Amino acid sequence: MSTGGAALARLLAERPRRAVVALAAAELAGSAGTLFAAGFRLALVAAHDDEDEGPLRVVYLFVAGPPDQRLELHLHVPRDRPEVPSLAHLSFPAGRFEREMRDLFGIEPVGHPRPRRLVLHQHWPEGWYPMRSDAGPRPAMVDDAAPYPFAEVEGPGIYEIPVGPVHAGMIEPGHFRFWVVGETIVKMKARLWFVHKGIERLFAGRDLEAALVLAERISGDSAVGHSLALCLAVEEAEGTEVPARATVLRSVLVELERLYNHVADVGAMCNDVGFGLANAHALTLRERLLRLNAEVTGHRLLRGGVVPGGAVLRALPRAEDLGEIGVRFREIVDLARSNTIVMDRFTGTAVLGAAQAEEIGVLGVVARASGLALDARLSHPLVDGAPGFAPARRDTGDVLARFLVRCDEVERSLELLTAAVAEQGPLTATAPRAGSGTADRHGSGLVEGWRGTIVHRVEVDDAGRLLRVKVVDPSFMNWPALPEALADTIVPDFPLANKSFNLSYAGNDL
Repeated sequence: MSTGGAALARLLAERPRRAVVALAAAELAGSAGTLFAAGFRLALVAAHDDEDEGPLRVVYLFVAGPPDQRLELHLHVPRDRPEVPSLAHLSFPAGRFEREMRDLFGIEPVGHPRPRRLVLHQHWPEGWYPMRSDAGPRPAMVDDAAPYPFAEVEGPGIYEIPVGPVHAGMIEPGHFRFWVVGETIVKMKARLWFVHKGIERLFAGRDLEAALVLAERISGDSAVGHSLALCLAVEEAEGTEVPARATVLRSVLVELERLYNHVADVGAMCNDVGFGLANAHALTLRERLLRLNAEVTGHRLLRGGVVPGGAVLRALPRAEDLGEIGVRFREIVDLARSNTIVMDRFTGTAVLGAAQAEEIGVLGVVARASGLALDARLSHPLVDGAPGFAPARRDTGDVLARFLVRCDEVERSLELLTAAVAEQGPLTATAPRAGSGTADRHGSGLVEGWRGTIVHRVEVDDAGRLLRVKVVDPSFMNWPALPEALADTIVPDFPLANKSFNLSYAGNDL
């Protein structure tokens, strides 16, 4: 482990794949600024409470690529005065990670412009930090808590529309507060974390097999993405060498997950503007893909395919089936694009500009629809991409761009799957857990899930049990962008705009 700002400068010159720098609090902001200037992004901030009486730790994981690079800044925090210098002035995601850390660990981000609660609602008692080792039993909830401090928006003709957290459709709980003039949205704020489950605390003490079951259920439509990110992190921590064939099989699972979700979204977006015919065809194709998933892994949502050290499949998709799926999908896209009402409703709606997207730190489909080139398949690849592979990308940042990126993503996934199934090899490939790994036994896994980059960082003990798991679903990064995109959008287009982002409540409300 290196120490200090001088070590950071040396590491940036050497560009190792992964490194750790221990810092003093006074060095944090300068070091983070140096990494941002060098093209790194802040992938996560993880607080740690290793013992009842010792200091707390904060880990800042910065990533860049290609080539794949991961650099961690480690900072020790006195237990009797738990505070860190805020990085909110350098990075919007950093400010949100700090608020999350303040809620769960009681670590104060000094200098944060708005250090109010993020994860814990007003009914959670003050001064109780559930992720601390000395937290003890949960105190009683507060019955007469103050309302959530939504910003007041005033002016001639402005009125409020509250929506949720209980919704009429099959949707998870989230509250949306609109301030509108006529039908035009002046401002919208989202309030989430109604189903905070303590996922990261539930990981602690589990072995990898038991933890995989939990990871597959963080966000049900991202079972492969989260289970694979967890396995990659543990394999890095333990020094497990995964067979090349296993990485190919894992990439098949990731692309199958991407495929069925994007097909469903393409139909659902059409449905939100009243074009149910395209949605009916998309749902039929989605069912075809779910049955294909069951053939491949035995589970319609692809659970069980990713295992420690590799992958276990029952079958591979047939090239002719992938060709038929592509033909059927293109018919749906042609149907949607030939409908002038659909295209009119999509075009220019809920625009998220490139500058906004970059400042907020969005990932995945949302980022690439706004012109940003962010894709972990290139920056942190599982396998070498197919010749000529490039992530789908548009630059208008509207609903149409997010629709077209999804359409292009389906084509990319079909290309990658066709190339993967053409390779000869067994359906099962695994490696035994090495059990040695890095001296400090920690690792990170980054996977380009269908919404965007999923990140897991783990620390394991000598017996292979998980001591700490930090999870970042791309929805955590993307939710703040939805209100920005809705400015000047009309209220009837909110369901369409929301679906074009299609963010996970469960993945956010860990």
